[in-house]
Amino acid sequence: MKLTIFAATGGIGRLLVAQALDAGHEVTAVARRPEAVAPSPGRVVAADLATADPAALVPAVAGADAVLSALGGRSRRDTDVATRGTDAVVTAMRTAGVHRIVVVSAAPIGTVASPARPHPPRRDPGDGPLMRYVLGPAVRAALGGHYADLARMEDLLRASTLDWTIVRPPRLTDGPLTAAYRTAYGRNLRRGASVSRPDVAHYMLRCLDDPTSERQTVGIAR
Repeated sequence: MKLTIFAATGGIGRLLVAQALDAGHEVTAVARRPEAVAPSPGRVVAADLATADPAALVPAVAGADAVLSALGGRSRRDTDVATRGTDAVVTAMRTAGVHRIVVVSAAPIGTVASPARPHPPRRDPGDGPLMRYVLGPAVRAALGGHYADLARMEDLLRASTLDWTIVRPPRLTDGPLTAAYRTAYGRNLRRGASVSRPDVAHYMLRCLDDPTSERQTVGIAR
């Protein structure tokens, strides 16, 4: 499969590149610092997704069977990079005639307001009492700008004609690849407080072969 991976030097992006190459996929990596992409897939495109011109991204996605994005803010001050970058990627995909995209979001986003969802559910059906009443509100208060950015990113994908999958992990860890994670469509996972970055990358690649994951938000957790 021909894959284009955005944010290829990030915590999940670099794992996507490594796992995709190990699986025999043909990879184009897109990163702000192309020299930092490792392992090198052979084709690396330099682009800063915070300011990217969609036309400049067309060569990176042209001919791809799917696009994977681990784009997100590098700090709490980056409160629009996911929205801007994903908008540019979606526009480039539309121009190039590419339809499949898988992106990383976050577990709390189902309850975060956005322009297209000004009145989201107050609780995710998969969240237990601790997450609903203690951890969830505390995390949303601390990362409000970052989560608002991800919520707008999700709006963009839902409004598009692409075959998207939005993966919503809870707290990310640097644990090992286990492939023993749980997933659920449209909700978080009960007692699912964390998941490793390698497992998230594994699912993002695995779902490319699962048409039932298209146009779905997917909760993932150990």
